Order: sequence, then structure tokens, then C-alpha cells
Amino acid sequence: MTPEELRAFCLSFNAAVEDFPFNPETSVFKVLGKMFALTNLGARPLTVNLKCEPEDAVRLRGEHEGLIIPGWHMNKRHWNTVTVDGELPDRLVRELIEDSYDLVVAGLPRAERLRLDRP
Repeated sequence: MTPEELRAFCLSFNAAVEDFPFNPETSVFKVLGKMFALTNLGARPLTVNLKCEPEDAVRLRGEHEGLIIPGWHMNKRHWNTVTVDGELPDRLVRELIEDSYDLVVAGLPRAERLRLDRP
């Protein structure tokens, strides 16, 4: 997955926006103000921090040692840093991004979740 593909995929979700609250190099993808992905699109190797269920986070780290690690500068129980350089299948990376988005949406207040469901 290229940086452009990563950015486009993150922005493809309902109400997703890109923000730069930390510095001009760090893209933070949010849904209704809540972060679901964080990356430096110019970094090599390309990595992205993604939210994850704690049990899945540990399992994924074991299955993809060195490519999926505890979230850098994040709550390591709930966040993984995923290397997006081609070694992991793009399909898996997309699933992990979608899972992160879904987890964040699930944590939103009911009224905001319902607002996302409207066309």
C-alpha cells in the first residue's frame, strides 16, 4: 500500500477527515473528532497507528512479529503500529484500518453514531 492509497482509504470512511494537530508531517485521521489512524505519510518504512481490541492486538503482534508492534507513543493495550511496506497483505491492512474506524465509531455517543448512518 502506497502513502496515497493509505490516505485515500482512511478518508473513504463516512465523516472521516485528515487533521494535523501535532505537526505538518503527522496525518491524524478522525471521525467526529476522534482519532482512528495516525501516520507520517512521508516516513520510510510507512507505518500507521491503529486502534485494536486488546486481545486482537496481542494476537496480531504474535502472528506478524516485527510488522505489527505495540502502538508507538500510544496506549499499547489498545493501539498497534502497523508497518505498511508491502510485507503485510494490503487486504489485512485495510481490514485493520476498518476495524480501527469501527471501534472508534462504536465508542461514540448514540446520537453521533445515528448521525453517521444518515446519507
